[in-house]
Amino acid sequence: MLIRSEQEMLQFGRQFAKKLQAPTVIELLGDVGAGKTTFTRGLAEGLGVQEPLSSPSFTISRRYSGEGRQLVHYDFYRLADPGIMSAELQETIAAPDTITVVEWGESVRGLLPRERYTIKIKYLSEHEREVTVR
Repeated sequence: MLIRSEQEMLQFGRQFAKKLQAPTVIELLGDVGAGKTTFTRGLAEGLGVQEPLSSPSFTISRRYSGEGRQLVHYDFYRLADPGIMSAELQETIAAPDTITVVEWGESVRGLLPRERYTIKIKYLSEHEREVTVR
């Protein structure tokens, strides 16, 4: 699918949230600036998260409460080896009320469940992204 603006990416995230049942894992693939965090902001809105979502690039993970579910957002960009974060990630994935979003998950791919959504966001131009969901 073709996304032509930040607003469309937010809307895609909101709509995607409506399809989800916890527990669910979403792996986000894409270069820096592709729109992974923008998608996750829309997802958070769709899950009823009231607080502003910010990228966990430096904190590695952030937790948010939504309407009856939690959203946990991971960013492993700075970690070649997840170390102790592996145990936290496994606990989060197993939590029955949690939607888990993982950016830059190459270092933890072996920990992710086989049954997960993988969303690839490809930067085409300043205002266009190609999104594939598997």
